[in-house]
Amino acid sequence: MNQTKKIQLTLWASLLGVVFCFAQKKQSEGDILFFQYEYQKAVRAYEKQLSEGTLTKQQFLNLADAYFETNNFEKASGAFMKIYGQDTLMDPHHYNKMLQSLAKTPNAEGTEGFVARVSLNFPKELIENMEFNNQLLQNGAGENQLAYEIFNLDGNSPQTDFAPSFYNNKLLFSSGRPGNKKLRYEPGNEGYFNIYESRIQPTGQIVSLQTLKGLEETDYHKATPSFSLALNSVLYVASNTQNGELAFDSNGKNALSIAKQTIGGSRQFLLKDLSTSFYYPFYDDTNGKLYFAADFEDGYGGTDIYFVYTNNGQVMSAPINLGPRINSSGNEIAPFIFENSFYFASDVFYGLGGMDIYKSNVEGEDFGIPINLGDQINTEFDDFGLIIRNEGEGLLGYFASNRPGGKGKDDIYGFKVNEKPGLKTITFKGEVVNAQKNTAVSNATVSLWNMDGEMVATTTSNENGAYRLEIPYENEVVIEATKERYSRYIERFGQEQLDALQNQSHTIGVSLYDDLVEEREGQKVVELDNFYFDNGSTRLTDKIKNELKKVVDFMKAFPKAQLRVETYTDSRGGSSTNFRLTQGRSDVIKRYLVDNGVPATSILYSIGYGEDKILNNCTNGVFCLEMLHKQNQRSLIVVLNDNVLFD
Repeated sequence: MNQTKKIQLTLWASLLGVVFCFAQKKQSEGDILFFQYEYQKAVRAYEKQLSEGTLTKQQFLNLADAYFETNNFEKASGAFMKIYGQDTLMDPHHYNKMLQSLAKTPNAEGTEGFVARVSLNFPKELIENMEFNNQLLQNGAGENQLAYEIFNLDGNSPQTDFAPSFYNNKLLFSSGRPGNKKLRYEPGNEGYFNIYESRIQPTGQIVSLQTLKGLEETDYHKATPSFSLALNSVLYVASNTQNGELAFDSNGKNALSIAKQTIGGSRQFLLKDLSTSFYYPFYDDTNGKLYFAADFEDGYGGTDIYFVYTNNGQVMSAPINLGPRINSSGNEIAPFIFENSFYFASDVFYGLGGMDIYKSNVEGEDFGIPINLGDQINTEFDDFGLIIRNEGEGLLGYFASNRPGGKGKDDIYGFKVNEKPGLKTITFKGEVVNAQKNTAVSNATVSLWNMDGEMVATTTSNENGAYRLEIPYENEVVIEATKERYSRYIERFGQEQLDALQNQSHTIGVSLYDDLVEEREGQKVVELDNFYFDNGSTRLTDKIKNELKKVVDFMKAFPKAQLRVETYTDSRGGSSTNFRLTQGRSDVIKRYLVDNGVPATSILYSIGYGEDKILNNCTNGVFCLEMLHKQNQRSLIVVLNDNVLFD
């Protein structure tokens, strides 16, 4: 059973109960069976309508979904492709199913070519996530795999066992084994889910299985437990009931709520809505956030992961979507946080099979690119619900899977490993800003290069100047930022700098050429404040040096610029003396620039013009105020190749 079906059947039918009808519309037999999650029977009913010519477009989409849920991927891909080519009924979640179906269909168009056609319907984060994970898997991510010791739990049953959770030295989990519950539900053909506890042995195996005591009794679903030490409570999902019976909304839908059972105390519902189901609660003891999965209308695909702020477990905010870095066009479930890493499961189309487990670095309020844990934890089947903790000198963890060789529909597997699962990465994030004005620079190209001179990642800054790059860990990298008419930013980071950078923002400052130059006397010059030599002197004062540092910075920003140094004096003094004086001043300016890093080959000329180019009427013999004479005493740094610098 694929994990999409796992969520929709086990957690939307099994955990939800049954959707009996919707709206007030008259339904066909196929509709009734489809919305009761009897997909195989729905296929037969819809195919009969199709042969009779009575199948609507929406029902044809339902048929495509039913093919998908019954693992008939060849027919599913054909139906989805036909709908895609003729109508706009499909949303990103259906695109995800279509791409999954194509990937699993022999001799059919694969996902690579088709992704380009549907990518406009996906956020850019999803495409970045896909490209990153594809690169890892194609470039032999197995070489970086850890040595896992994975084992099937002796306590698994022939029914569904899933959603493990640590409870002190015990393991909680959900199971569809009959237990003491009297009722059974049709879609799963097993008992309503209940929560069990067991003792963990040093080997990681579990013993002494029994139902978890202290939870309010119900004949219906209690599942996906999560223990919070800070709250001294178990959080779990339960079927909505009233007076001991299933409670339905106006459309005949029974949904799941999130309950909090204090150990030795009372139970309360934290999230409850007759029309909306909540799945897989996880309470982060460090910050009071309650994470869960839900299928709200504002989501990115199927079920998305959300959180709410709480005050000691009391919900204090509306649900907040974790955004497109975590949530995809598929289904995301089972959040879990361990040592600043966010683990969850997703059936996004670029995974290894059905539902895969991913790890994302927590970066303040943001998340890193989710990394597929690879082909030991993940398989072509459904793998989900990972938990992990420190145990002795290593780590002990558990997850659920329906991979072959298990004891039931879904089994719980344990694993031991020496290091935390998930590839170590480097993240560069921050803003590209105008170094002069401290304003955002959008559409700048930001790239990372390895020490072999290979570009390993690239992106562009958004409208707010924000950028983000993530790559597998390297000991050294070079970051570069470029944009037309802006300076090139380049910086090398060694291992110590990279380690210090993690979870920190890195601001990239670039200079706009047009901010650093101005038009003077019919030519483009480096913009400087006016400065003056002492009378008859070629000595550079501190003020002059401060201005010339701007030229040094300009040349670092635009090293291809070619300069001419021009110096002028006023009409006072002899003409030949003024020529010698201004030539000396131009030469000392050039010498200072070269001594401070400007290549001598970039300064093509240094010329003293004496009193040849008087800007006003203060020529020989004309009385002028000192301020008017000052207008003629000037030095210009001319950019000779301004008109071709950016060609």
